[in-house]
Amino acid sequence: MGQHSVIHTPKQSDYEELTRLWEASVRATHDFLPDSYIEQLRELVRTRYLDAVMLICTKDHRQCITGFAGIAAGKIEMLFIDPDHRGEGLGKQLLHYAIEHFSADQLDVNEQNPQALGFYFKQGFEVVGRSEHDGMGQPYPLLHMRAKQPQRLVRRG
Repeated sequence: MGQHSVIHTPKQSDYEELTRLWEASVRATHDFLPDSYIEQLRELVRTRYLDAVMLICTKDHRQCITGFAGIAAGKIEMLFIDPDHRGEGLGKQLLHYAIEHFSADQLDVNEQNPQALGFYFKQGFEVVGRSEHDGMGQPYPLLHMRAKQPQRLVRRG
């Protein structure tokens, strides 16, 4: 642990594995979502959402995907870690890769997911807005977050 794994680019043939990981992660952290809604979202993840983003992932020594992120237009649209691999620094690694390589410094997080919220605060994000509903129009409030700009980058003169 502690050492960084290489960041990979998943292929379309990895979508089933990514969707399984997505579901395991959501079930471990989003206990406020009803089963039927998770199943509805799973189908959208598999058939639409994965295609709509630039994907990056981490893998273990057996080449199994352990976490992934999806980025679009400067925004981290998804970041999910296999529940068996939480606490290994993979989320932090994917997040910082997305910021560094894709200038993705914005994201939305479910207000009812305190673990994710705490993680993003710890990684230097702040809340810049809130929506009453999620992207599907359901009553699961989203917090809009942005990475605080490191002071040393602000060079004026």
